[in-house]
Amino acid sequence: MAKIIGVRFRHAGKAYYFDPSGFDIKYNDAVIVETARGIEYGRVIMAPMNYADEKLKAPLKGVLRIATAEDTAREMSNREKEKEAFRICKEKILEHGLDMKLIATEYAFDDSKILFYFTADGRIDFRELVKDLAGIFRRRIELRQIGVRDETKILGGMGVCGRPLCCHTFLEEFAPVSIKMAKEQNLSLNPAKISGCCGRLMCCLRNEAETYADLKKGLPVKGEVAEIPDGRLGEVQSVNILRQLVKIVVDVDEDEKEIVEYPVSEIKVLSHGKKGRRKAEAAEAPELTKELEALTDEAEERREKGPVKGRSGDKTGEKAEEKDGEKKSRERRRDKNRDKSRDNSRDKGRSGREAQEDRENRDGRDAAGKDKAENVSREQKKFRQAVRKALENQQAEEAEREEARRARAEAANQASAGDETPKKRRRRRHHKKKANPNESQETTG
Repeated sequence: MAKIIGVRFRHAGKAYYFDPSGFDIKYNDAVIVETARGIEYGRVIMAPMNYADEKLKAPLKGVLRIATAEDTAREMSNREKEKEAFRICKEKILEHGLDMKLIATEYAFDDSKILFYFTADGRIDFRELVKDLAGIFRRRIELRQIGVRDETKILGGMGVCGRPLCCHTFLEEFAPVSIKMAKEQNLSLNPAKISGCCGRLMCCLRNEAETYADLKKGLPVKGEVAEIPDGRLGEVQSVNILRQLVKIVVDVDEDEKEIVEYPVSEIKVLSHGKKGRRKAEAAEAPELTKELEALTDEAEERREKGPVKGRSGDKTGEKAEEKDGEKKSRERRRDKNRDKSRDNSRDKGRSGREAQEDRENRDGRDAAGKDKAENVSREQKKFRQAVRKALENQQAEEAEREEARRARAEAANQASAGDETPKKRRRRRHHKKKANPNESQETTG
C-alpha cells in the first residue's frame, strides 16, 4: 500500500496526487511540489490515505517540503504581480489591434515565466505581442487560448438557481452534456432555459441524469394502456418521474372522460401504445420461441433437399439440364463453405491449422492486391490511349481549319484578280512605277 495526498494549485482546479515523502501533512496545508511545469505552490485538499500499488499508473512524485512563511509571502507577491501583468498585456493587445479577449494571468512560483489565458473566435497571430511582453517582463511568455467553458470556470458567476457556478466551486473537469439529458428530465428545450452563463448546456443536467434514468425504469410510457385499482382501463397521459405518479385518462360515460392520478405501484400496464415499446408478456415468450424454432427447422429441411425443379416451358431439355446443374453446383459450393467454416471453428485451437489459415488468407490478400494492381494498370493504359486519341483528333481538326483558311484566302485573291477592270489595272501599274522608278527605266531601255 502506498500513501498519497491530493494537491490543488488553483481555485476549483484539478487535484493532482503526490507522495507525502514522510512529511506530517494535514488537510489544507500548503506544500511545495515539483510538476511538469516546474516548482509550484499548492494546497492539500485530500489528507494522506492508503492506495493500492497496482492501481497506480506511474510512480508518484514526492513533496519537496511543507510551505514556509517565505513561500506563502512569495505566492502572495506573485498574485499582486499578476494584476499588473494583466493590465500591461491588455494595453498591448489594444496597441496591436488583436481580436482577442484576455481572461487571466498566472505567474510561475519560481518567477521563471508568465502565462496569459485568452479567448478568440479563431487563430490569432500574437508573435509581435509576445516579443513586446518578453521585452517588458524579461521572462518567458506563454499565451494559451481557452474555450468559453474554461473562461466561465476562471471568472465565476451566479447560475439561474441563485448559487455560484458549479464549475467555479467544485467541478474539477468538464463532463460531456447532451440535449438527450434535458429530454429525459422533462425540461423545456428552450436554449435560454437550459444553457448556462457560458452559452453551453448547463453542467448540472449531467448531475441528475443518472437519477432520472434509474427512476424511469419502472414507469410506463405515454400512450400505453393501464388498469387502475378499481378495474377501469385508461391511457397514460403523463408521468411524474420524481414523485413516481402516473396520470391516466379513463372513460366515465360514453361521452365523458376524466383524469386520475395513481402511484406507479398501484397500476398495471396491459398493452403497448403507439409510442410505447415494451417486451412481450412472459406467457407468450415460449410460444413465440417454439414457432421460431419450427420455422428454422423447416427452412433447414428445404435447404437440404435443394431447390424444386420448375417446368421447362418452351425451353429445351438441354437448357433445363444446364440450369439444374448450375443450381446443384451452387448447393455444393455452399455445403463446402459450411463444412470448411465448421472445421475451422473446431480446429481453432490448433497451431498448424491457424498457420494454414494465415497462409491462405495471405495468399488471398496477395492475389486480391495483384488483381487490383492489374486493374489499375489497365485503367491507366486506357486513360493514356484516350488522351493520345484526343490530342490526335485536336491536331487533325487544327490542320483542317488551317487548310480551309488558306483555301478561302486563295479563292478571295483569285476572285479579286478576275474582277479587276482595265482602268484599275492601268492605275495599279502606274502606282507600281512610281514606287520603283529604277525598275521601270531598266524595263523601258
